[in-house]
Amino acid sequence: MKFLTSLFALILFPTLTYAHEGVMGGFQAGLSHPVLGLDHLLAMVSVGVISSQMGGRSIWTVPACFVVVMALGGALGMMDVGLIAIELGIALSVVVLGFAIAANATLGSFAIYACVALFAVFHGYAHGLEIPQLATSWAYVSGFMIGTAALHVLGVMIGFVAKKVPQGATLLRYAGAVIAGMGVHILLGMYGF
Repeated sequence: MKFLTSLFALILFPTLTYAHEGVMGGFQAGLSHPVLGLDHLLAMVSVGVISSQMGGRSIWTVPACFVVVMALGGALGMMDVGLIAIELGIALSVVVLGFAIAANATLGSFAIYACVALFAVFHGYAHGLEIPQLATSWAYVSGFMIGTAALHVLGVMIGFVAKKVPQGATLLRYAGAVIAGMGVHILLGMYGF
């Protein structure tokens, strides 16, 4: 009887299946965007790994730089200022960040911060373009910022674990090469190869 009552309620009131009213276009959509898009996922985790490889204050300043600049990029996307080659910038972020991991984040602090900030603009812009279409834009913004920060933390944790296991640093560098290769694959896919 409970099953039939529940089924009847879901058929008549399908919005009851949502855990929170309006969440599908807001917080949950923002939270899931960096997690469900492979290009975003790889870039966000890579930022955390790189910050872990750099060590010291970079463990939090590199991800913080990304999140702050991503928010600015999101504002540009909301205004639709006409940034071009957004998907190209996102795909290149996967290639370059993967290469930085493979190089054990030895590219130099300035170069890493510059790349992280540049790529954050593209990722933020992509998020920002989607916001005007959503009814609950602030919920979406908080969702994608929290999702991004969580992926950075995951990357930092991966970096810490790699430092603790035998040959972990080497494996992490190989993983960076794989990430860079996946970025190349994403780039080739954009152009039909």
